[in-house]
Amino acid sequence: MIGAAILVGTFAEGEFLDEAVLAREVGTSRTPVREALHRLQAERFVDLVPRRGAQVRVVTATEMREIYQARFVIESDAIAKICDRRLGSPPDAEELIEAMEAAGRNRDWNALAQLDQRFHCSIVRHQGNAVLGEMYDSLRPRQVRLAVRTIGRGPERLPIIEREHRELKAALDAHDGPLGTAILNVHLQEVPELVQAFSE
Repeated sequence: MIGAAILVGTFAEGEFLDEAVLAREVGTSRTPVREALHRLQAERFVDLVPRRGAQVRVVTATEMREIYQARFVIESDAIAKICDRRLGSPPDAEELIEAMEAAGRNRDWNALAQLDQRFHCSIVRHQGNAVLGEMYDSLRPRQVRLAVRTIGRGPERLPIIEREHRELKAALDAHDGPLGTAILNVHLQEVPELVQAFSE
């Protein structure tokens, strides 16, 4: 619940969260809230500041760039291996693309961001390397948070994003690794155009 509230902006970046208030709102004791905040710290949603409590993390432009660089390294490797083995796109790729497009029409940025992460994670997992899949999935909370923020600030980019998803699927189905990697590079490089929304 707290993580979802951070995603949709109910709690602003830099805001301190009051355990007692959160416990009252949820109708529970402070212990489950404290445990939830520790999980959110591990997922890099909050920082636990001594004697001050949990503070919603501020996502910086530097962190944004580093996340996209890490994604490109992992995803481009997956694309190359999938195409070398002629595996085609993941079985659920079309379903996820259609669900993303529906979420975009409904302007449900949270659902769209979650589905986007699932789509890209399905590509990484499709290559069959479970360890790389787990590494990629560890980026999920930050990836979703970035997506919610960038899509919300630049919804006019949705048609471009949707086209790139379909082009990426087509490249995988055509077993064209270089094309798939080129599409991914454009897909991930264009997002930092919104970098002004993030502090350094």
